[in-house]
Amino acid sequence: MKALMLMNPKEAVRLEEVQTPTLKAGQVMVELKAAALNHRDVYITQGLYPGIKTPVILGSDGAGRVVKLGEGVDAKWMGASVIINPGIGWHDDPLVQPLDYRILGMPDNGCLAQYVAVNVQQIHLKPVHLSFEEAAALPLAGMTAYRALFSRGSIKASDKVLISGVGGGVALMAFQMAVAIGAKVYVTSSSDAKINKALAMGAVSGANYKNDQWPMDLIQQAIGGLDLIIDSAGGAGFKHFLDIAAFGGRIVFYGGTRGSFKVNPQKMFWKQLTMMGSTMGNNQEFKQMIELVDQYKIVPVVDSVWSMNEGNAAFEYMNDGKQFGKIVIQIES
Repeated sequence: MKALMLMNPKEAVRLEEVQTPTLKAGQVMVELKAAALNHRDVYITQGLYPGIKTPVILGSDGAGRVVKLGEGVDAKWMGASVIINPGIGWHDDPLVQPLDYRILGMPDNGCLAQYVAVNVQQIHLKPVHLSFEEAAALPLAGMTAYRALFSRGSIKASDKVLISGVGGGVALMAFQMAVAIGAKVYVTSSSDAKINKALAMGAVSGANYKNDQWPMDLIQQAIGGLDLIIDSAGGAGFKHFLDIAAFGGRIVFYGGTRGSFKVNPQKMFWKQLTMMGSTMGNNQEFKQMIELVDQYKIVPVVDSVWSMNEGNAAFEYMNDGKQFGKIVIQIES
């Protein structure tokens, strides 16, 4: 089969002919129709991710059709159009992942290939309103966004919610979910164009964080403060969330690409704020995320679709950070 292989860290991925995986008991073979990139994939190619093991097929996100069943798998799955849950080994405890939890696409071979073998517990029926490209854009971003909003952030329809850095895959998915349930959603970005796109999709208001006045702008717009703030970056701007949060507000963060942050503990305790870290989600949360997407007919935003031959160009495009939505690789049969 064809696959985009990473042979060594700090090298470009290469389109290679590799052996099709063999099935173990309890697994299914998925013929992939589309896969999506995440920053995780780019960081691995740059040698910036812990525990890198190569050679490996990257790609945590994928959607396709089941074409072969391993021993013990229910025949109902044969031929099904499915979305793959990239999380491996987080079955029960809703509070925290087990120590052996891992994500498809390193160390296990991932979805940037014509076929992938996964445990049957990792597949879910693709909502019929989604194309394979749209479905492939959903798994990692959707699960991370769902846990941050619902499991950790306890979002309600009456909440005023801030999604920082709108435009990235997780942030944009969190934005769409929050809008879908009826929350009043505010956004930040360094791009006025991305803010305008979010406004067209249902945001109440937005602020460009390159403007030094952005915290005051949001305070004036969200009278009484923001009930829930979802952040992916950390960094120096994080301290302003304590100012714009409502009394009793919640701040959930799922990334730290801008580095560490400092907060004023007096504001934390005086305003009765709750700060939480969040990442990925367990099997039940993934199922609930798919149900939410199906219920509200949410369609993940696809920024662009690339061929497998354009794999390296797609990685470079993601590294530039100009996308609004997910970067999808179409998998040729």
